[in-house]
Amino acid sequence: MQQKMVSTTREVKARRVPTGEPKVIPKGEFVTITQDLGGNYTVTFQGNMLRIDGTDADAIGRKPEKLDFPVPDDGKISEQQVWDALETIYDPEIPINLVSLGLIYKVDIDQDTHTITIDMTLTAPGCGMGPVLVGDVEYRVSLVPHVKNVKVDLVFDPPWSRDMMSEEAQLEAGVFF
Repeated sequence: MQQKMVSTTREVKARRVPTGEPKVIPKGEFVTITQDLGGNYTVTFQGNMLRIDGTDADAIGRKPEKLDFPVPDDGKISEQQVWDALETIYDPEIPINLVSLGLIYKVDIDQDTHTITIDMTLTAPGCGMGPVLVGDVEYRVSLVPHVKNVKVDLVFDPPWSRDMMSEEAQLEAGVFF
């Protein structure tokens, strides 16, 4: 993608790369879109590299990604909807979702407190984008109806390997043998 300078059409939340620290870009500010990958956007603003979630893409003149889940009548969190939300989150360097990459190890749902606890890993323990990915998971899963809290635990046991990827992800990444 060629870099493109745009003006924000509204205030937009972003996360600093690679720390994941929340930032707000005010309306009417110029940003440079440097990357459009996996439905999210990396921009530079005032010398900082920031990541804007695809659900907020309208703030930079792009078509926003819609995450629209039907609200269960029973007041419970749907596990399938949690997994569906996780499948919308892509690795920032590889356009493959975290579930297909095998990075999500476990999802626990506490229906009493409406809390989701997710064990996930990274492709490498020292991955600098870890905080950004955690923020992506927290944000997207919080959009599932009835979810009040999302807790992400980064775990490195067992260590991730490409064998944890789905066959489709291995084919897409060109590592299927």
